[in-house]
Amino acid sequence: MSPRIIIGCAVLAAVLSLILHVAINSPISPQPLSPPSLTFKPNNLLQGVEKLGEGKLHLPEDTCIGKDGKLYTATRDGWIKRQHVNGTWEDWKMIGGSSLLGLAKSMDGDIIVCDGNQGLLKVGEGGLTVLAKDVEGTKILLADDAIEASDGSIYFSDASSKFGLQDWFMDVLEAGSNGRVLRYDPIKKRASILLADIGFANGVALSPEEDYLLVAETLKFRCLKYWLKGEKKGSVEVFVDNLPGAPDNINLAPDGSFWIALIELRSRWLDLIHPYPLVKRTIAAFPKVARELSRMMERRAVVINVDGDGKIKKVLDDSDGRVVSFVTSALEHEGHLYLGSLHVDFIGKFPL
Repeated sequence: MSPRIIIGCAVLAAVLSLILHVAINSPISPQPLSPPSLTFKPNNLLQGVEKLGEGKLHLPEDTCIGKDGKLYTATRDGWIKRQHVNGTWEDWKMIGGSSLLGLAKSMDGDIIVCDGNQGLLKVGEGGLTVLAKDVEGTKILLADDAIEASDGSIYFSDASSKFGLQDWFMDVLEAGSNGRVLRYDPIKKRASILLADIGFANGVALSPEEDYLLVAETLKFRCLKYWLKGEKKGSVEVFVDNLPGAPDNINLAPDGSFWIALIELRSRWLDLIHPYPLVKRTIAAFPKVARELSRMMERRAVVINVDGDGKIKKVLDDSDGRVVSFVTSALEHEGHLYLGSLHVDFIGKFPL
């Protein structure tokens, strides 16, 4: 047999082996994605943040102000931590694990917690309660953010019904519509599906009159408005689109506007492969390669303020992540913004 034939057979065998490996091991059914090209002029204002609890708060993704007026945050070492008036931090409640995500205050004084593994939780001085870990016969894989309405209902996001927290980047590569918005009924004590087919459902926020719910659709670089009351009840429309970053947590501001954190789910390599489903499917079959890609995402920090009509009023950023990066939440309280992040060990406090 000639050397050319031998080499040809070896190449064919390698190609067939790769195809078989991808067919068996790739967990995604990828869709093409074209991120928006909208940009803005950096101002680096967030480089002036005060660092609260520096070194004591491990990757504090979200914050909330409790009924007691104190600042709470959840950290990836399993703690709900609380700041006292004198500025000291207390290890308040241990939830465990490394999957604590969104926080919200409850009218009864407890704290509502979204746990990427356990589901929707409630924690207070009386202990921990699991409110919902499944919905309509399916497991809640990635409870992400929550908000309580005045009637006690809790609206919360299940970022992906296909991938859990450890595999969240697979959902980014797939660029599908696996996310859901759920509603927990405090009377029936169970959750139901309010909205499905969302590209990574993330932050949620209620309007001042609670007539609509905002939902961050992270993978489509936009936020949706779901009408809860009135003539449009049950309908969905785009609230703000073509954002210069992927929206994460949303918080209502005292003036009725909304603060939205924009995370950087982009890099030169991701932008290059997103239009090509076959390439993404192949990469997903090699988890180590996928993990390396996830580490290459840009590290800048961006938060925006959007009015009730979906118009961007203000942009704050740290363009190269010099002080704070990958900001995931922005909460306004008493003239300051409190910034959560998955890349730093403090809460950023920014004066408005």
